[in-house]
Amino acid sequence: MVERRTVTSSRRDVLIVGAGVSGMTTAVRLAEDPSRPRVHVLAQHRPERSTSAAAGAIWDPIYANHDDVPRWSAQTYEVLCALHRAGRPEVRLVDGVEASRHPITSPVWATALPGFRECAPAELPPGFCSGWCYRAPIVDMPSYLRYLERRLMAAGTVVSPTRLESLDEALDAARVVVNCSGIGARDLVPDPEVVPVRGQLVAVRNPGVSQFFAEHTDELDEMTYLLPQGEVLLLGGSADKDIDDPVPDPAVARGIIERCAGVVPAVAHAQVLGHRVGIRPQRERVRVERIDAGDGHVLVHNYGHSGAGVSLSWGCAETVAHLLSGVL
Repeated sequence: MVERRTVTSSRRDVLIVGAGVSGMTTAVRLAEDPSRPRVHVLAQHRPERSTSAAAGAIWDPIYANHDDVPRWSAQTYEVLCALHRAGRPEVRLVDGVEASRHPITSPVWATALPGFRECAPAELPPGFCSGWCYRAPIVDMPSYLRYLERRLMAAGTVVSPTRLESLDEALDAARVVVNCSGIGARDLVPDPEVVPVRGQLVAVRNPGVSQFFAEHTDELDEMTYLLPQGEVLLLGGSADKDIDDPVPDPAVARGIIERCAGVVPAVAHAQVLGHRVGIRPQRERVRVERIDAGDGHVLVHNYGHSGAGVSLSWGCAETVAHLLSGVL
C-alpha cells in the first residue's frame, strides 16, 4: 500500500483511469460539468487502442447485470439519439431485427423503443422462430472515441498514456479518482471477479444491408449480428471466456462470416476489410460504487460492464457525477 498524503488543499482534480468508452464518457461528463473540476485521464492504452474501439457498438442492454441497467441504458439511448439529431455522423439510428432461435416473449425494454413491433415469421432468417423489430443507435466507435476526445480537449483535458501498477498510484496523485479501467480492474483493484472475454468481429464492404440483425441468445460463445455503418458492414461475433489474446483467430472469423451469410447470403462474397478483437471485462454485476479511500481521498468504481459498455456509458457517467456531488 502506498502511503498517501493527506489532502488539505481545495484542489478539485479528478483523475479518470481508463480511456475506453466508460472512461472517456465519464471524463466528458465531469469535464463539462458546471462546477468545472480539473479532469485528467490516464490509461495504459489510448482510446483508439482500447477494447471499445473494436466494438460493434449497437445499443443493446442485455449483456450486463445490475438493478440500474434499465435506467442507465435508457439514459444512454437518449444521449445517443440526441447526438444523431444534432447531426453527429458517429451515431446512426438504424431499424432492424433482434431474433431468437427459440420461442420467447419480446423483452420489456424493447417494447418501449421507437419502431417496435413483433416480427412476422416470414421476416425471420432460417432457423429463427421469434423476433421483434425496433430502432437502435449504432456507433462507429473509432470515430466516436475521437469525437469524445475532441470534447475533452475543448474542456482542457488530455489523455495521457500511463501504465499504473495499482489504484494507489492514482490516489496518491489526485484527491478524486474514478476507476474506469475495464479489464484492467482485474489487476488494478484487484478484482478477481473481472474475467476476460475475447470478442471478435469482421468488417466487410457492405453489400447493401441497411437494417441491423442481432441474435438474442444466452449462448454467448457464438453470436450472430450484422451492423451496417454506411459502406462498412460489421459481422459478429464471438465471446471466448478466459481468453485475453488480442490476435484475431482465422477459424473464428470464418465461422462469423458463415453464420452471417445464413442471414444475408450476399455476405459470403463480401470483401473483407479487416478484423477487430477486444477483451470484454465480464463481471457478474456492474460495479458503480463510491469508496472513502482515506485521508480525504475518494475513489469511485465504474467497471464490469461486460458487453454493454457503450449501451450503459452515459447512464453510468451520470451516476458517477451524482456520487461525486458535494465533493467537486
